[in-house]
Amino acid sequence: MSAPSGVAAGGLMPGPRKEYVEAFDTPDALDCDGEDVFAAGAPGAARARRRTGADAGGTHDGGSGTDTAEGAEEPREAGGHAKGGRTRTFTGVAAAAVTTVLAVVVAGQVAGGPQDEGNTARSPGGAGRSDAPGDRDDGRGGGATASASAEPTPTATSYDAVMALKFPLDPKLSGSGAFKTIPGHDKGTGRGQVLRYRVDVEKGLPLDGELFAKAVHKTLNDDRSWGHGGTRSFDRVSSGRADFVITLASPGTTAKWCAKSGLDITQDNVSCDSASTERVMINAYRWAQGARTFGDDRMHAYRQMLINHEVGHRLGHNHEYCSRQGALAPVMMQQTKFLTTDGATCRPNAWPYPK
Repeated sequence: MSAPSGVAAGGLMPGPRKEYVEAFDTPDALDCDGEDVFAAGAPGAARARRRTGADAGGTHDGGSGTDTAEGAEEPREAGGHAKGGRTRTFTGVAAAAVTTVLAVVVAGQVAGGPQDEGNTARSPGGAGRSDAPGDRDDGRGGGATASASAEPTPTATSYDAVMALKFPLDPKLSGSGAFKTIPGHDKGTGRGQVLRYRVDVEKGLPLDGELFAKAVHKTLNDDRSWGHGGTRSFDRVSSGRADFVITLASPGTTAKWCAKSGLDITQDNVSCDSASTERVMINAYRWAQGARTFGDDRMHAYRQMLINHEVGHRLGHNHEYCSRQGALAPVMMQQTKFLTTDGATCRPNAWPYPK
């Protein structure tokens, strides 16, 4: 794929591109064979693992055992016996010794059982898999422990796991139309042309705006994105000048902003670059639910594709098509709609410069 074209002053396009507008109005921009070999895959949503409460139980039971042992060790000799009662004194001492031994054994058994369970619950396998996607066991199986060393750190796993999830959202939702800016500033790579962008999220939208902002920044500053080879750096700002604004909005609000640039996105409920405005519009329904072309098990990649595709329009790139059977789809292909053109079916792809 050729290197990205230049950017107009300030990184903005002067207006909607003719090829871009026509692409939304073309009825034959569909799969030629009516089929899609990359239909939805197996669900990849992670299910949260429930803790067994063994840690708390171990602490509580262990404490009870200690109290029992200390109570049994109290001396049994009565202080009022005459000094000459040797038989009674010997019997009392023996009885106290036997009681103490029994108490220690019982205390060890009570404390030992829950403590073992607590250790199992805190094992690297159980803790390491608590944030990972996929099915969970109860922390006592050997499989979790065996695979723990190969898993990412908890922080990375948490982000990747959430980005792999689908979120419920009404495809006909029309929100307030008002936006809030996600606060904070994030520096890009610092190499090449620096573009400043802001992230806005529609108020009242039942989605995580902070997660969206993090995904945008990580995606745009990945070397596989539009800054490939150090050509560009993307800085997120929440105040001051911005070259463009990446906006997450409900389908109804997205349609209104796309219409400002002559684009009708209602037929396929897609996103757009509203080129005559400052906003790159990401349709919240697609962000939440994805598309059949990527399937349920590639939600993270689909969201990266959404960001790269629409920002690609902002940078001046027009739509592309599948040119060869089995090739990676160009990121500027309308992959939300189809992967097949002229009988050739491409594989889904999220990046302008895939490795």
